[in-house]
Amino acid sequence: MNTRWTPESWRNKPVVHMPTDYPDAVALTAVEDELRALPPLVFAGEARRLTSKLAQVEAGDAFLLQGGDCAESFKEFSTDNIRDTFRLILQMAVVLTFAGRKPVVKVGRIAGQFAKPRSSGIEEIDGVTLPSYRGDNINGSAFTTEERVPDPQRLLRAYNQSASTLNLLRAFAGGGYADLYNIHRWTLGFADNGAGAQYRELAEKITEALAFMEAVGVTPETHPDLSRVEVFTSHEALLLNVESALTRLDGGSGEWFDTSAHMLWIGERTRQLGGAHVEFMRGIKNPIGVKCGPTMEPDDLLPLIDALNPDNTPGRLTLIGRFGHDKVGDRLPRLMKAVKAAGKRVVWSIDPMHGNTLKAGNGYKTRPFDRILGEVKTFIDVAESEGVHPGGVHLEMTGQNVTECLGGAQAVTEDDLSSRYHTHCDPRLNADQALELAFLVAERLKSGRIRQSKAA
Repeated sequence: MNTRWTPESWRNKPVVHMPTDYPDAVALTAVEDELRALPPLVFAGEARRLTSKLAQVEAGDAFLLQGGDCAESFKEFSTDNIRDTFRLILQMAVVLTFAGRKPVVKVGRIAGQFAKPRSSGIEEIDGVTLPSYRGDNINGSAFTTEERVPDPQRLLRAYNQSASTLNLLRAFAGGGYADLYNIHRWTLGFADNGAGAQYRELAEKITEALAFMEAVGVTPETHPDLSRVEVFTSHEALLLNVESALTRLDGGSGEWFDTSAHMLWIGERTRQLGGAHVEFMRGIKNPIGVKCGPTMEPDDLLPLIDALNPDNTPGRLTLIGRFGHDKVGDRLPRLMKAVKAAGKRVVWSIDPMHGNTLKAGNGYKTRPFDRILGEVKTFIDVAESEGVHPGGVHLEMTGQNVTECLGGAQAVTEDDLSSRYHTHCDPRLNADQALELAFLVAERLKSGRIRQSKAA
């Protein structure tokens, strides 16, 4: 790992889960060259600021909320969808901030989360076999020969959509839409309906706190920061030809930053120590993440940490557990013990989605809400018992009223799944389920905070 790094040195390593069946290699190269000439989507200073905020998470002084679509699509790209996801992140962050008494670092799976690794390269329906759908920036989801052919022009369309999404996010974040009082009014709407009524007590406490602030003159008019927020972007760094094309040298520091997003992560399927994805990620200075699944052992994880964060920089590396509700209690402690004993400075987060996917009796891929919640709660339990800060959650969710995950206060059933099942890949929490999860996690964080204060 001490060999010289360049944005293209990954090409000398084994590559997995990247499409190799583009019919026109010359056209693909031309698109990569075009991407190299396009403006950055984010800036080095923004990525550095996220690293510093994640260092606060690592120190136990903040909490990471990372969430958004499983896979963004061209078809569902709209102002309303972007706004609703942004609003949901803000609502969840306010609830988590109030209960945990810590600032929440807000990172969206947005403005670049298109490509997905697939367990099989082919898909068969009614005896017809075609290449798998890999995400809208590679091929189309329709089950036709034409749609499933990888098209490099899709990479440019994804770049342009990401740029437009970022433009909207920046406007929403700084243009008054993110007013703290607005955010809480939206959340009160959830707590006042039948599904969210059980969370009214916490919502009313937030109302009282805001009323006190207003009474003493702390309002968005007197304190403009109350109407502004900072939301960062992230996605899985799967298509290294795109990531390297958008990697730029920061003139001020002489460091390389992947300007496609503020934060990138490596998936469970692409974390091979000698592989191309680890090679690429070790050289960029963005904050990065690694998914850690049930097969990972300390002997796998510690060398990865050394490769990706050799200077042990706080905020640089986030470990994102994805075990499943029935495995997290057994698999996570050994990893936390080993990392703590080695003195590694990392953020611990939990992805309770990917290890809890199942096929319903009617054939729909789904995720039960109680299993998602169970994995988060066990993660917090394990972290506290190991003396580690439970740093954050990583969720696949949407601001839309879809029916893709079972359960929650809405009591979504298998029969309900077909009514609004819109995902292009994996099932997502809908807006009410995600906000309900935030309330429940907030209560768990609050109880942990109270126990710690009593012990002190």
